Amino acid sequence: MTVMLERPTAIETPEGPPRYQALFRTLLTMEVPEGYRAEIIGGNIVMSPWSKGYYLDVMDTLVEQLMPHLPEGQRVSYAPFLFALPGQERAYGPDIYVAAREAFRTHDRYIDGEALTLVAELTSDSTRNVDWTDKLPVYAKAGVPVYLLLDMQEHTISVFTAPTPLGYAERRTYEFGDTVQLPPPFDCEIETTGFGDMPGKAVESE
Repeated sequence: MTVMLERPTAIETPEGPPRYQALFRTLLTMEVPEGYRAEIIGGNIVMSPWSKGYYLDVMDTLVEQLMPHLPEGQRVSYAPFLFALPGQERAYGPDIYVAAREAFRTHDRYIDGEALTLVAELTSDSTRNVDWTDKLPVYAKAGVPVYLLLDMQEHTISVFTAPTPLGYAERRTYEFGDTVQLPPPFDCEIETTGFGDMPGKAVESE
C-alpha cells in the first residue's frame, strides 16, 4: 500500500522584498499569546496588548457615527484583521478601519492596505509612540485618506488628511468633548463627548 503524505499548504504572502515576505510568513505562523496582537513595524514583528476594556465604548461610538456616512462599497469595523502595506514593509492591525468591501473577498489571512479609506488608532502606554511616529507617516505614504489618532493619554483626537509621500499635509486636533469635522469622502461631524471617561477604581471595603 502506498501512503500519500499530505504536503503542507503554502502560506501566501503579499508581494514585497524577500525579508518582508519572510517576516510576514513568520507572523502568520507564530503563536501569539492570548491578549496580544502581532504587527510588522519598522522591520520587526512587534507584539502589543489588546485594548483596555473601556476603549470599547469609544470604538462603538465612533463606528456608529461613521456608519451612515460610509462611501459606497465601504465597510467599517474593529474586527481584528491584518492589513498588508508591502510598499512600506509594514503590516498593521488597526483599532478601527474603513475599507472596501471587495478587499475582504479573499482566502488570504491579510487584507490589502490599499483598500483602506480611514484608519483610527487609540493610543495606549505601550503603543502611543508607534501610533505617532511609525504609523502616522506610513499611513500617509500608503495614501490612506483619513487617519484619526485618538490620544487616550492626552484626551485629544487628531484628524490627519491630504496624504502625500512626505506625510499628511493637513492636521486638526480637538479635545475630547469637541465636535470633530471629518472631510470628504465622509463629510460629517463626530461627537466625542465621553471619550475620555475612565472607569473608577473599586474602593475596597475595610
